[in-house]
Amino acid sequence: MTIVLLTLLGLLSATLLVGIWIGPALIGIGIVMLDVFTSRPTMRQIGLWSFNVLTSSEVVSLPLFILMGELLFRTRLSQSLFTGIAPWVGFLPGRLLHTTILGCSLFSAISGSSAATTQVVGRITLTELLRRGYNKDIAVGSLAGGGMLGFLIPPSIPMIIYAVLAEESLLRLLTASFLPGFIVAGSFMSYIAVR
Repeated sequence: MTIVLLTLLGLLSATLLVGIWIGPALIGIGIVMLDVFTSRPTMRQIGLWSFNVLTSSEVVSLPLFILMGELLFRTRLSQSLFTGIAPWVGFLPGRLLHTTILGCSLFSAISGSSAATTQVVGRITLTELLRRGYNKDIAVGSLAGGGMLGFLIPPSIPMIIYAVLAEESLLRLLTASFLPGFIVAGSFMSYIAVR
């Protein structure tokens, strides 16, 4: 086991020091390690594993979440979301900064993607907050923190991928991440109120 680990670390260090990108380096090292340290046919194993992952029922939901996020991004629904949240947070210290966190929480629950959440909510809230004279640092910080919620709040695309790769129950993962996601959102809102 020690020789396998040392070989892995040596190959990884060598490929990264040479300047090979991380993705191709990991793929190449994985193929070399399978070929050298197992007796199974490497290409057949990779083909079977790829087919099993790509045809699993959990992965089918990924393009649908991406499509949903794209539809929300291209329509006025996301702007309506911001307009609907704004009156509810007007009495809190920090006022419209909370719309960023709430908008990110709601949009994360709809799209499942942190990147889509940050892009859509940021496009709407950031320009509005800066136009109204809010501090740029805290406005961008609230967007960065809120955008991260897409990893936690179900349905999370990275969580779906993790469930498939780790062969874990997707339902259990999504159920377990629901409460921590909203606790983190509440913590962000508390920080904004105190700040």
